[in-house]
Amino acid sequence: MTDVAAASSHSASASDSDIHLRIAGSALSSAGQVESLSDFNRWLVACGEENYTHVEKVPLADLERWHIEPETGNIGHDSGKFFTVEGLDVRLPEAAVSSWTQPIINQPEVGILGILVKEFHGVLHCLMQAKVEPGNFNGVQLSPTVQATKSNYTKVHQGKSVPYLEYFRDRSRPHRVIADVRQSEQGSWFHQKRNRNIIIEVFEDVELLEGFCWLTIGQVHELLAVEDLINMDARTVLSCLPFAGAQLPEVSGDGFRASLVRSCGEEFGSAHSTGEVLTWITDARTRYDVDARRIPLNQVRNWCRSDELIWHESGAFFNVIGVNVKAGGREVAQWMQPMIEPLGIGVVAVLVKRINGVLHALMHTRVEPGYLDVIELAPTVQCTPENYDLLPSAARPPFLDEVLGADPAAIRYETVLSEEGGRFYHARNRYLVVETEREISPEEHPDYRWLSLGQLAELLRHSHYVNIQARSLIACMHSLWSPQTAYA
Repeated sequence: MTDVAAASSHSASASDSDIHLRIAGSALSSAGQVESLSDFNRWLVACGEENYTHVEKVPLADLERWHIEPETGNIGHDSGKFFTVEGLDVRLPEAAVSSWTQPIINQPEVGILGILVKEFHGVLHCLMQAKVEPGNFNGVQLSPTVQATKSNYTKVHQGKSVPYLEYFRDRSRPHRVIADVRQSEQGSWFHQKRNRNIIIEVFEDVELLEGFCWLTIGQVHELLAVEDLINMDARTVLSCLPFAGAQLPEVSGDGFRASLVRSCGEEFGSAHSTGEVLTWITDARTRYDVDARRIPLNQVRNWCRSDELIWHESGAFFNVIGVNVKAGGREVAQWMQPMIEPLGIGVVAVLVKRINGVLHALMHTRVEPGYLDVIELAPTVQCTPENYDLLPSAARPPFLDEVLGADPAAIRYETVLSEEGGRFYHARNRYLVVETEREISPEEHPDYRWLSLGQLAELLRHSHYVNIQARSLIACMHSLWSPQTAYA
């Protein structure tokens, strides 16, 4: 049986000269194999011609098969499925902004985000899908094998079946479960939203369908450097892949890559033991008194509403809009829905530091009103900077100015990536990994701690410890230790 951690590490270091891409429907090879990522790019363009959305903003009041409840103002689907847009009343006495109300998406069902993996000639490959969502900034993006809400895979929309879904629901097949954990999504825009993140290793032949391709983990890592290509759902599942951090003969020394590879080990040289980290998280969850209650949407304060949209009176934060979608390559060809439209590109950044020869990430115990358990570990910085121009100076995130003013030589990873395109319209964040030598004491910053990637990987085996933005960054940081992306 495959040693998945070692296979993941081997796959991450495999180059185009070592393997072939396997792409369904490729005109480049009758066997569905192409030689390089340049061929992959041609395939992706071709997929974009078959899988597309034409999205038009329409008034919320005109959304077909959606209704506005007369008493509450909540926006819901006529089937009672999918999701509703409601209000949330938040009380957080310890915060610089101690109370507010806002619209929020309530989607109580648990969806499936799953990646199939399989060995070809000793190299582990991931089955990825070229998928388009109405909120995508640039059309087709690379998604997991399966990315589906329960309403979608139970065909409430009366559309086509979800390809490969049976691999994740039928456990009688000869599969191996590598990861299976429920994880949260954006706690600022979703109320207690969770998805099941699953990685399944298959040993049988898998029919390769149009719009799907097999990529090594190393190739996926290369593609993580491309703006708006690897979607959020793929990144969260990829963060759950185990990695072997002990290939040290190739990475000896004190350089960045060596410290990163060591960081993937269990507790080798960690600044804090895992027990200490768990106590710190539990203490934070106990210390913060958060009261987040769902309220009718027509009772949110400081928000304006018309037949067209819902917006904050300051013109900041986000809007709730309606869209009419016409699609090719989707389960259904046309639908309407509400969406959240963020205003501005956010910054999601982690400071990293070499401690005892091991790379550590500075993690933040962050409160968001939509979390199921008060707090999850977040990156060092996670915000839209322009929003803080309207808030008290005490609310400005620590380390934001350090990240924004970072020396380019200290930036180890930087690209703009899209967030979930099924509910959010053109939601994008600038993801950064910034190396620092700064001393940061727990006494000065009690909500921040240095954790190794091995410790974060251990926490990812459990639900509601690591938030969606941090999971994206973990996938990005894993990409930095493959040879083609190594730093000195």
